[in-house]
Amino acid sequence: MGTIDEHHDQLPFDVFARSCPSRETLGHVTGRWGGLTLCALREDTLRFNELRRRVEGVSEKMLSQTLHALERDGLVSRDAQPTNPPRVDYGLTELGQEVADRLLGLVEVLEQRMPDVLEARRAYDAERA
Repeated sequence: MGTIDEHHDQLPFDVFARSCPSRETLGHVTGRWGGLTLCALREDTLRFNELRRRVEGVSEKMLSQTLHALERDGLVSRDAQPTNPPRVDYGLTELGQEVADRLLGLVEVLEQRMPDVLEARRAYDAERA
């Protein structure tokens, strides 16, 4: 009997299925910090504190957890160099680059259409006031 991962390699993935591992990865990618981290790394390879400054509002703990999850999913690479003090750079893998490119398209649509979003919010709130 093969491992769970070997078993999944032979099955089609369906993010709508409760037990599908793609659902967990989708959560890592589309969560607030995951999406912002991927988009920030699309711009450049960054050290931890550079990334933390770029993704305003993320705590050290949340960024660390996010990077671990994205690295485990094969989207982010971690390059630790044995210097003193140690230097760790984070970048996107080929898969991470593909995902970040698609996320950036969504980000661009949202940024361009924010006037429409804000107007929709205003109308929604006015109706319920």
